[in-house]
Amino acid sequence: MSILKEKQKGMMNSLKERFGYTNPMQTPRILKVVVSTGVGSTPDKNKRKLIFDRMAEITGQKPKETRTKKAIASFKSRQGDVAGYQVTLRGERMNSFLDKLIHVVLPRTRDFRGLSADAVDSMGNYTLGIKEHTVFPETADEDIKDVFGLAVTIVTNSKTKEETEALLREIDMPLRVRE
Repeated sequence: MSILKEKQKGMMNSLKERFGYTNPMQTPRILKVVVSTGVGSTPDKNKRKLIFDRMAEITGQKPKETRTKKAIASFKSRQGDVAGYQVTLRGERMNSFLDKLIHVVLPRTRDFRGLSADAVDSMGNYTLGIKEHTVFPETADEDIKDVFGLAVTIVTNSKTKEETEALLREIDMPLRVRE
């Protein structure tokens, strides 16, 4: 069982007290985690397959291809070209991915001093970028010549930025203290 699952009961009680919720269903929770990456204008099918395979290893789920909606000549892309890959995680896979992200991956990143609390958008979602996929334990031993970045979006049902920040702090997300 994941660490997040064990913390959920105490987390709901502390958020309920802090924001004065009357119903337990009002407490914010994490709905899903979306992991995505772009392949750029890479015509090399071997590199795209490598990104696809490594993303499947990292998330434990097969990625979905995202395609371009229209042709843009300056980017050398045609309509329908593969622009990147995306994985949506829910349930137990989401919890285990977040555990791995918080307790293994983020401490392994170079010069890590915490995440910015300002990355919460107006919808209550938190997005962070990971520059190198090699910080994940599944891919650390492999060839380092093809390194790509990932975007991780944590989607919540909270209404405000403060609720989202409090929820992330409750699950031990290493957010920097605001000054």
